[in-house]
Amino acid sequence: MNLLPKSKEEFSQQEYWNLFFKKRGNEAFEWYGEYPELSGYLHKYLKKQDDILITGCGNSTLGKDLYDMGCSKVTNIDISKVVIKQMLSQQDKDRPGLQYLQMDALQTTFANDQFSAVIDKEIQRLLRLGGRYICISLLQEHILHKILDYFPSNGWMLRIVRCFEPEIKSIENGENSLPVFMIICTKFTALPRKILEICLGSNNKIDKCETCNDVISSITSIQRAAFICSSLRKSSIENDGEISLDLYEPGDQSNVKFSVHIVEIPFVAKNAPYACFIVPQGRETEWLFSTKAGRQNLAAMTNYNRLAIVSMHRGKVYGTLDEVKKELEDIVCNLAPKKLKSQKIAFLSLGATLGKRNIRYEGKSTFSGEYVIEDVEHDSGDIYRRLFYLNAQLVTQSEAKLKQIKSKGKKSKYIVDLFRLMCQHHMFMSIGAHLACAMKQNAKVTVLGLGGGGLCSFLHKLLPQAFITGVDIDPEMLKIATEWFGFKEDEKLSAKIQDGLEYICDLAKNGEKVDAILCDVDNKNSEIGMSCPPKEFLSPDILKAVSNSLTNQGLFVVNVVLRDKSLRPSVIKDLQNHFRSFVSYNTTEDLNEIFICANTGSDFTGNIKIAIEAINSFFRKNNVNEVAELSEYMDHLKIN
Repeated sequence: MNLLPKSKEEFSQQEYWNLFFKKRGNEAFEWYGEYPELSGYLHKYLKKQDDILITGCGNSTLGKDLYDMGCSKVTNIDISKVVIKQMLSQQDKDRPGLQYLQMDALQTTFANDQFSAVIDKEIQRLLRLGGRYICISLLQEHILHKILDYFPSNGWMLRIVRCFEPEIKSIENGENSLPVFMIICTKFTALPRKILEICLGSNNKIDKCETCNDVISSITSIQRAAFICSSLRKSSIENDGEISLDLYEPGDQSNVKFSVHIVEIPFVAKNAPYACFIVPQGRETEWLFSTKAGRQNLAAMTNYNRLAIVSMHRGKVYGTLDEVKKELEDIVCNLAPKKLKSQKIAFLSLGATLGKRNIRYEGKSTFSGEYVIEDVEHDSGDIYRRLFYLNAQLVTQSEAKLKQIKSKGKKSKYIVDLFRLMCQHHMFMSIGAHLACAMKQNAKVTVLGLGGGGLCSFLHKLLPQAFITGVDIDPEMLKIATEWFGFKEDEKLSAKIQDGLEYICDLAKNGEKVDAILCDVDNKNSEIGMSCPPKEFLSPDILKAVSNSLTNQGLFVVNVVLRDKSLRPSVIKDLQNHFRSFVSYNTTEDLNEIFICANTGSDFTGNIKIAIEAINSFFRKNNVNEVAELSEYMDHLKIN
């Protein structure tokens, strides 16, 4: 039986509605939810003594339900005489204050200010001051804009409440679930400013919005999320790998509060169907949580076929782990697969707390923008110091582990452990530096890209006989390295503030020779498929200058990160054009590929084994619980 109109104009025609209710018969038709699901919301804004008008009542039981719950004055009107006749035939004498009248809602004959509450059209004239207009709607874009264009501008207070129960019932019935909203507009003569309120969370918290655009952003973000949730309930995303969405504070679309990655691995029968993993604060940049491959790995390790991985953002206030679970409960349930038998979702994390994030310093770089230095404490008690730029918050620019120093009679303090490498690619770059300099007194090493100084400081410890120079274009980096990451210049460790490209050109121009040039420079241009280094560092002129600046046994070690793998052949070709031999190593956790290039033929395999053994000996000597796995490096080594 097709009840849909042929055009939107039919919605306003009496003939259409007469035919509609003739075809439907006496079966009640509710647009967006039945009384049991909506009653909890309605009775917050309706009083028993209210004089209530329900416009476009149809054959809904809402009027009867309100009357039976104590509202003794309820008037129902509808343009269709067919449906009014149906409703009158069902009415009994026990409801004397319940009326059904055939009337066009846009041309009523009621007195001015007659009603104190109107549920769904000619409301400005009919409602008395302080009266409420209440409407249940899906708030499609055109409806939301009409509401916001009219009510706030005419002195009405506006509140929009999300009704969860109708959505939940639709999900339980296996139907499409769209967000249902209740709009409550309260009539005043005038207001000094617009009052815009939204209540969109299950915690019933009411948030104020500054502008109508804030309301629109909040509503549309919920609708988009609901569309994603509906898709996730219906189908697998195994072929897509994952879907991501950001969650905002209601009324504040400027800053993300939670980022959610929904990951699905190939189905494993023994796995549980679904869980939510909450990433501790400060650990969202780790490979396991910040990369697609890492998140797939996490899902496999936790033995869940689908995993919602939730990360928190700096600058936001969070409660306890249990409070965050409660806050996420609704959205996490909506991301569950359809076949989930229980609505009880398992929440996982790395410990019993959300982790601790302590912001130590905030500053601004002329080259890279605003940055934050923070200490992050793991549940194990280990503390890590990290540098982030706010324009790339999921990328750790520099990282160091802190160690506790206790002095007799003095308060213990934490300092940077300079004997540790926090980046896997720095380990292989250090192997390259060791290859070039270990057997040579007063060797010279240039590191392009000082960063937090961690690589330079480590090489200074590993190769005490060598002169280490860190080069960076940004003077702010030297300040950060010195004040926060333990970098300390001396006669064999120095920093040079200069454009790395100019520095290399000056070396070649002046005929200076160095034993190793390590290039670890990130690319600020996100539109290019190479994150490291900027393409200029691999240009023919610069590679020629690098080659000319190396000693006979010198090495060029460069960290290359390709988001676009199709660029790799051109990188290989450029290196082949300027160096006689080179090897490369792909880190297992990230996209980094480290190239070690030589002007001469070299026994890379044998020498790399010696370098790895020497570095492991260095770790043991300095009580560093770290090891460079020889087999791992050799298995991933590519000889070109």
